[in-house]
Order: sequence, then structure tokens, then C-alpha cells
Amino acid sequence: MSTFLRFGLSPVLIALFAMPVWAGDLRVGFATTDITPPVGFRMSGYFFERLSAGTKDPLYVRTMYLEQDGVVAVIAICDLIAIYPEVGQATRAAAEQKFQIPSAHISIAATHSHTGPLYAGVLRDYFHKRAVLAHSTDEREAVNYPGLLQERILASIHDARKNAARAVLATGYAEETRLSFNRRFHMRDGSVRFNPGVQHPDIVRAAGDIDPQIGLVQVLSADDQTPLGLFSSFALHLDTTGGTLYSADYPKILHDRLSERYGQRFVSLFGTGTCGDINHVDVSSQTRRPAEEIGGLLADTILAQLPQLTPRHRARLAVRSGTVNAPLQAYSPERIAQAHSDMAKVGTPDATFLEQVETVKILDVAKRNSPTIPLEVQVYRLTDAAAIVMLPGEVFVDLGLAIKARSPFATTLVVELANDVPAYIPTRKAFAEGSYETVNSLVQSGGGELMVDKAVQLLQELAPGAEVK
Repeated sequence: MSTFLRFGLSPVLIALFAMPVWAGDLRVGFATTDITPPVGFRMSGYFFERLSAGTKDPLYVRTMYLEQDGVVAVIAICDLIAIYPEVGQATRAAAEQKFQIPSAHISIAATHSHTGPLYAGVLRDYFHKRAVLAHSTDEREAVNYPGLLQERILASIHDARKNAARAVLATGYAEETRLSFNRRFHMRDGSVRFNPGVQHPDIVRAAGDIDPQIGLVQVLSADDQTPLGLFSSFALHLDTTGGTLYSADYPKILHDRLSERYGQRFVSLFGTGTCGDINHVDVSSQTRRPAEEIGGLLADTILAQLPQLTPRHRARLAVRSGTVNAPLQAYSPERIAQAHSDMAKVGTPDATFLEQVETVKILDVAKRNSPTIPLEVQVYRLTDAAAIVMLPGEVFVDLGLAIKARSPFATTLVVELANDVPAYIPTRKAFAEGSYETVNSLVQSGGGELMVDKAVQLLQELAPGAEVK
């Protein structure tokens, strides 16, 4: 028996102690910064005006800073519905100027919390203009939240860089099958419907899969193996809280549980996996798990798996970014004019839900003022065994599964809602089937598959043995 085993050290710690010190040691830092708006601000997530009445739990941006051999990378994840392009682009440009980090190496993503602020987009613009016309001011926007958000994200990047220390990584997957369900179903009439209702008698079967893997990147101090933070990803929609109180939803519970185990300085950075067609509703059951239970079960599964992770590969940090110019859906000037008129029906009984969704979507397409939409894909190689892929939009689970299946890395975390919000990105199959997500998509059929191909190309460029320039 080795000396390490005689002293009761786990195989993970044995591997860590045995690792040589490399000239190009990885440095990793974390930071957590409050981004909660004032009470009374409009809330996001639904197609009607909803005002915040208080705070259940604060909203944060959590940031991970990585540096090795002159390569610097940042991933910041916000407890928000989305990162609107005007905010994401401006913040990344400002970070590049302030910190000399290439903007292509910076990813700003959202968890998709439905209990955060509505701070940009077509709906916000409509409600804001309506308030100004009626009252000459918009009292719901007493602060410039986009400006505040940019300031706080920059502060978080600054703090994460300041906190950077020599680190080692342990990577892998846990598996969780109890929490996520595909929300699209084949019905007896031959249609496909999203969220048809619990125990609906006409449900035939689910129209798609789930992704049960929880991607894990554990960061430990290279000096004493103290856990510093965890980057995790799981494909589950965040609309599990509801109400009019600000809340970070189930990732907040996950963070708290991990902090209880590893200390208050420990940071849990949660990236939402590709869950455009995944939610927490089990249509076979009348009960629905709340955010507290979901976050707690995720934490239990993760905590059970972390001791099994082994840092077999030294860090080899590199970043690749590429853009796919996907065709936007197209509408005539007359249809766009009709959508402007129909905005008065949004949030009222005067139009069906899907009619309201399409009205907002058409104006979002028109606002882009281009025949195509740039879908930026970022790939972060951490080691020869692990990589993180960052994608824009609410991406269907099969697209994320396709990236993971074709990835040359043993562990590949695929995270959605990064840098832009082109609404849903369904598969070609889903576009043929129809229903809510395809109505609420800006891209044409095939745009998601183009994005998959780009992600796989970038992963292959960074694959073990590839020459990275």
C-alpha cells in the first residue's frame, strides 16, 4: 500500500499530489457580483407586463477567469432570462479594452431565469414606449439597468482576475434522470404539441430525448487541493419558480448546497445546457418539483460524483470562436406593419398565445434588419480531456447531444444562451413538426445544424494532438 493510501487520501488527491509542476501552470479565479435590479422593475419570461414586488433571492453574475501561457479566457454567467446582443457586444468590447482580453475569449451567458428583469428586447421596448406616451416617463426604469449590468459584469471580471490562483482541474460527468423531461409530444391527431398538459389523454409519446449528463469541471487549488469552484452544466429549463419576486431559480439552491460543503468562498458557476425542448414537468404525475427540490437533487448527484473525478490531464487552455450566418425567417413589409399594430393585443385576451408569440417574433426579426443572423460559437479547451462549448439561443437538446457525440473530448459541456438571444433554435425535425418553439424562432430550419457543424469544427481544431496557433 502506498504512503498516500495509508494516510487515507482519496485517489483524486493522490493524483493531484503526484502531478508535476509545469512552467505553464493554469491560473483560475472566481467572482460573484450582485446584479439585482430595484424592486418595481419589469420582469421577464412571459408575454405580458409583470412587475417585481420584491426579492426572494438576489441575482448574480458569477465569473470564471482562466489564464495559461499568455492565453486568457472568461466565462460570466448571469441570473437573467438572456443576454441581449446590444448588451453582450458592448460589455465584451469594454472588457477587451479594459483588461486586454480578446472579446472572442469572453463569453457572457444567461441561465434563463424567468424571475429576473425585462431589460431589453421587443417586449421591453413596447412597454417602455407605452409608459412614456402615457406618463411622459417610465417609472419602472428608474435606473439604466443595461448600463448597471455592464458595470457589474466588468467588476466581476476584474475581481475574478484578481482572485486567480494556481489551479488543477478534475472533469467528467454525473448522471441525473429524475428531473428533466422533453416537453414536446406526439398527439393522437398526428400533431406535435409543447406542454399539452399533465395526464393529457391524447399524448402518444415524447417527441424527443433528454440529456441526463451533468457536465463537471471542478477547480482545485494546485497548492493544497482546496476546492475553489465548480463549472457545471445540465439541460433543464429554468422556469421552475414563477411569481413576482426576483429569484435565480434552482441554480441558486445548487450554489448554496455546494457552498455549505466547500465553504462560502466556493463558487458554483452553472451553465444551462441545451434545453430548448426540455423542462421539469412530468406529464405522468400531478406533482411538480419546486426549485428547492430540483437544486437539492442536482447537488446530491454532483456531490456524490465529484470524488470520482480524476485530473488525469494537465491544463492546455485554448479558445476558438467562429460564426455561422444563419438565414433569418423573412416577412413582408405588410406583415411587419400588421405585427406593429398587433402589439396592442399582446398580454390581452384579444389574441391567442401563439398569435402573441408570433407578433413579438416578427418584430424581433425586423429589428435585426438583415437576411441572416450571426450565431457565434465559442469553444474553450481546458485539457486534452475536457472542453466547454458556448452557443447562443435556446437550443434544442438533440443539437447539444450531436455536438457531444462528435466531440473529440471525453468531457464536453455545451452551454446555451451565450452573448445573444435569437430565441429558440430547433432541429430540422422540430421545424417540420411545428408548435410553440418553431413559432418563437428567428432562424430558418437548418440554422441549428449549421451551428453544430461549426462547434464540431472548432472542437476538432483544438483536439488532443492538434497544433494550436
